[in-house]
Amino acid sequence: MCDASNSALGAVLGQRAGVGQPAHVIAYASRTMDQAQQNYTTTEKELLAIKSDAKPRLIRWMLLLQEFDLEIRDKKGAENSIVDHLSRIEKESEPMPIRDEFPNEQLLHIKSAAP
Repeated sequence: MCDASNSALGAVLGQRAGVGQPAHVIAYASRTMDQAQQNYTTTEKELLAIKSDAKPRLIRWMLLLQEFDLEIRDKKGAENSIVDHLSRIEKESEPMPIRDEFPNEQLLHIKSAAP
C-alpha cells in the first residue's frame, strides 16, 4: 500500500495468508520529496513509493513492474490510514537508498525451563 501527499510518501509492504485475509505488515517506509518530485502528478508521486528512479519515469516503471505478479488498487485515504499518515509526516531528511538485498535475520526463541 502506498500514498503520496504534496511533500512526502508513505508505504506499507504487507502479505496476505489468503484471499480475504488481513495483510500482515512486513515493512513501513516514508520519505520526503525534493522540489522537482513535488511537481509530479498524483500517479507519478505514488509510483515513487514503488520505484524511486525517475528518468523517463512511467514507461521504465511499467516495464520493470511487469516482471512481478502484483495488483495495484486505489484506496481513499480513510481506508488507507497507515500509509496516509506516513505520507503526511514532514521531516527534512536526506533520502536513504533502497537496499537491493536484505540481511539474514533470524527470530530467536527463548524457552524457560520449570525449576
